[in-house]
Amino acid sequence: MDIVILSRKASLYSTRRLREAAVERGHDVRVVDYLRCYMDITSHRPRVLYQGEELVPDAIIPRIGASYTFYGTAVVRQFEMMGVFTVNESQAINRSRDKLRSTQLLARDGVGLPVTGFAHSTKDIDGLISIAGGSPCVVKLIEGTQGVGVILAETKKAAQAVIEAFRGLDANILVQEFIKEAGGSDIRCIVVGNRVIATMKRQAAPGEFRSNLHRGGYADKIKITPEERTTAKRAAKTMGLNVAGVDILRSNHGPVVMEVNSSPGLEGIEGATEVDVAGKVIEFIEQHAKPGRQRDKGKG
Repeated sequence: MDIVILSRKASLYSTRRLREAAVERGHDVRVVDYLRCYMDITSHRPRVLYQGEELVPDAIIPRIGASYTFYGTAVVRQFEMMGVFTVNESQAINRSRDKLRSTQLLARDGVGLPVTGFAHSTKDIDGLISIAGGSPCVVKLIEGTQGVGVILAETKKAAQAVIEAFRGLDANILVQEFIKEAGGSDIRCIVVGNRVIATMKRQAAPGEFRSNLHRGGYADKIKITPEERTTAKRAAKTMGLNVAGVDILRSNHGPVVMEVNSSPGLEGIEGATEVDVAGKVIEFIEQHAKPGRQRDKGKG
């Protein structure tokens, strides 16, 4: 099978592991910088070209960076128009990248979430903070990733100041309840197909409430409950993602989803669990990659 990994750098751990797993299973694989791809948008014969060469793979694995979502998903969509199988479809990637949209869709499907508020006017800040249960609360940039743009406001005055500052920059933000009982930890679940194949608990560094490994957190293998497993699978299904990293907090009212990631990093989860996540992704492609099998499975 001819597989293309859409990634900015072949040296990135996740990209390298996916390539190694594909080669080990006997596939032809190459890493392509999606920002160097250009598209021939022609009726009946759409094409994707890279360095003057037309790409016609059997399957693609999108590893689209958050900063390049618009162009990256356009490339993925062009492959979809060609009937190429993609591990995660363009619309599903876009859903997961929009924190407001993904939160609304998860809420509609009854997936557990922190209480969340959203508003445009700074005149409504008090009501917004009240929705989230008062202070402390979490103020989150809709466009943020890897913990960037996520702030814990410990008092009402601090929350007001942060919200006013973000809105003064015309930034869209969510205000969410602070799950104190989580103790600065969350659970990362990797979903492939309709199975949770690996789970780890991420613990924030001392003095930090964000558990992202990029921010100094550390990870350990963990066994999750049936309810947590179901929550992770439902969250990925709602987004329409075949491969997803679902971040869950353990709250007093059950598991709540913090984020659904369409390009989850593999280094932390493979290191903590010793699960061959990359191999599971390639196995999924082998089972499902057939010409013309692209069909968006999300719900909005």
